[in-house]
Amino acid sequence: MDHCCNDKASAIDRLSDRQTATLRVVLVLNAAMFVVELGAGLLAHSMALLADSLDMLGDALVYGFSLYVVRRGPIWKARAAVAKAGLMALFGLFVLGQLAYKVFHPQLPIADTMSAVGGLALAANAICFALLWRHRAEDINMRSVWVCSRNDLIANLSVILAAAGVWFTRSPWPDFLVGGLLCTLFLRSAAHVARDARTELRQTPSLPHATRPVPAPERNHS
Repeated sequence: MDHCCNDKASAIDRLSDRQTATLRVVLVLNAAMFVVELGAGLLAHSMALLADSLDMLGDALVYGFSLYVVRRGPIWKARAAVAKAGLMALFGLFVLGQLAYKVFHPQLPIADTMSAVGGLALAANAICFALLWRHRAEDINMRSVWVCSRNDLIANLSVILAAAGVWFTRSPWPDFLVGGLLCTLFLRSAAHVARDARTELRQTPSLPHATRPVPAPERNHS
């Protein structure tokens, strides 16, 4: 019995080590792409690139949460998923506000910059997606980060399509459209992750509160 328990503990440790190594790689990639896309979005006046850069920042924070809870119990992982859902919703609402501003203050984006940086982001997220694929069914923590990675690929393809639309129409409206679609994707993903986390919290029993030790009765020295 002890041997079986030790084998199980070793297997869990190996799983946690693999998850940690993967999350560190995707965290670095997303943080780097956030800086690249943010700068390019500001220079190119692209709403789609700015939205995608915020997505990269949100993912970097998400992966940071996931690293924190990777060796913790199911209830901690479910709570982290709730936090991740909140971050995703927050960024979606932020992009929605930026989109509303851009509609009333339009500026033609630079299509070439949008296309080049969108392609670079697509390559980076394809690597992240491939690394996270084998972890997608291990627990709610890794499932939620895989959902983020899957959405990133969709967002990157949308940015490239927006660049083509801007170049063809000479109008910022394709860029606005992609920004709106990304907002919808952020908010929908946040709702799905939050729903899964709530289900996990309901199914995971809360840890019992630690009881204070009962003091020993005082001895009567009389």
